[in-house]
Amino acid sequence: MAKVFKRIGQFLILVLAAIVIFLGVATLGEYRPKASEVLDLRGTVKVDPPAVGSELTFLTFNVGYGGLGKGQDFFMDGGDMVRPPREAVESNLDGLVAFLQTEPADVYLLQEVDSDSHRSYGIDEVTRLRDVLGGQAAYATNFKSMFTPYPWPPIGKVTSGLVTDTAFGVSRAERISLPVPFSWPVSMFNLKRCLLVSRLTVADSTKELVIVNLHLEAYESGEGRQAQMKQLVKLLQEEYAKGNYVVAGGDFNQSLPGASFPLVSDNWVPGQFDAAAFPDGWTVASDPTQPTSRLNDAPWDGNNQLFGIDGFIISPNVELTEVVTLNQDFEFSDHNPVRLRVVLKE
Repeated sequence: MAKVFKRIGQFLILVLAAIVIFLGVATLGEYRPKASEVLDLRGTVKVDPPAVGSELTFLTFNVGYGGLGKGQDFFMDGGDMVRPPREAVESNLDGLVAFLQTEPADVYLLQEVDSDSHRSYGIDEVTRLRDVLGGQAAYATNFKSMFTPYPWPPIGKVTSGLVTDTAFGVSRAERISLPVPFSWPVSMFNLKRCLLVSRLTVADSTKELVIVNLHLEAYESGEGRQAQMKQLVKLLQEEYAKGNYVVAGGDFNQSLPGASFPLVSDNWVPGQFDAAAFPDGWTVASDPTQPTSRLNDAPWDGNNQLFGIDGFIISPNVELTEVVTLNQDFEFSDHNPVRLRVVLKE
């Protein structure tokens, strides 16, 4: 018996040592972005700068890293899947590419785009989508982990983020870090959310068009998302106070005004968007008639919980002419894209 207990003790010491070493390596290699980082711009400028009085088209789309099409579920939403089959990822990406090629926009705001992740088989989705869109693009990382150890089988390596692509020239693109609601050690393996801020010159004007691509917190108590919203509101108001035109769009992970869909599951419930956080004149542009997202507790069968969490915020000097959810029936992503048309006022 003494030998048995000794071996058990030795085994437990080895396990503990392995855990300590793993946490040490993960801590040293943790992704620690700066508060603000200037981003590289790739691609070509295809058209002249936007002009006051002209109509501009924006498209926001959470593409779900090609791993959350109609045939997939997700463990964080109450499903089982961690890593979809490779053929599903490739098929979803093909569908996303085909859709983007037929839906022209002046500015594309994409979320959950992997550049090198185990869950999407190392496919460089950023380059593939930028090549398809063909404009000038910036990429901001918001999820970078050398190895995410949960659940089982584990997620593994993740590098993912936001892509903004526009036919116009971008004078500056910047990654702005958002508050992280998680503490060590969970923070090492979780998202480091951010805003991707792109600045465009406006023809015959001293003003800029400031475009903000965002993907706010999802799986936490709500305090983190509120802190991120507070920072977002502050940034948008500061830019408008300078006289700039402001358009922010993406996945808010909050029910936008007017979005109300029957509750069929409480596996995950989004926060409530606080429109009162913005002064009079600001517009929350969303389409309450169509869902923009579904719950991934099961593959899509038409009966999943639905949400309206994707849309835009525009400043008072930007006139809304159209906002519509383009219902793709969640064929290639667990989100539907949202199209916005606006005019820059005099």
